[in-house]
Amino acid sequence: MNKISIIVPCYNEEEVLEVFYNKITEVSSKIDADFEYIFVDDGSKDKTLEILKKYNKKDERVRYLSFSRNFGKESAMYAGLKESTGDFVAIMDADLQDPPDLLPEMYETLLSKEYDCVATKRKTRKGEPIIRSFFSKLFYKIINKMTVTEIVDGARDYRLMTRKMVNSIIEVSEYNRFSKGIFSWVGFKTKWLSYDNIERAAGKTKWNFWKLFKYSVEGITAFSTAPLLISAFVRTTFLYSSICIYTYYNW
Repeated sequence: MNKISIIVPCYNEEEVLEVFYNKITEVSSKIDADFEYIFVDDGSKDKTLEILKKYNKKDERVRYLSFSRNFGKESAMYAGLKESTGDFVAIMDADLQDPPDLLPEMYETLLSKEYDCVATKRKTRKGEPIIRSFFSKLFYKIINKMTVTEIVDGARDYRLMTRKMVNSIIEVSEYNRFSKGIFSWVGFKTKWLSYDNIERAAGKTKWNFWKLFKYSVEGITAFSTAPLLISAFVRTTFLYSSICIYTYYNW
């Protein structure tokens, strides 16, 4: 029987963990496969780790990793991928904005062996703050003009992948990771599922404007040489300008 690993990055998710656990176990019971649930506690300051330990004791499928501090979602996903042992591996958020009900369809699609990945994207950004939606759309327009790696607008980290694809992703040992770009860059055939935006089941988002901005910059610098070319052009311009000014006043 195939085994599916579910990786769940967690940062201060005590309010939603019970709802998520109940939902994911309910959906898993409808799929003919073994499961392991790998929760990655990303330095939470609430009772997230305490709750994960409780689930680990009562359910042998539940495993958890705990970071010494908050390293960020990218690090949590990478750690989960490295720890996973399944033939298929999914990444999901604990807030239920990634609908577990899509898992059976995703799994059946991969069993056909026509695809190596089933990924998800939002049809709309309904319910998201207007300013955040504006800058998100702007980011996708900019990065897709600056890189040959396609970054799908509205793409989520929520996806189910074959072990072959996961192994390729793990081999990309970037320090500052931008997984949405890496998923595309490794080059495996992907089927996209679209769904309406879903608000968090509980709690508050951990992404503020500054974190999103830094993440966007990391994505652009990781998958485009444009920033380096611009930097080189600016430095060269200043260099020749300085030489011209110095020559003019010392002629």
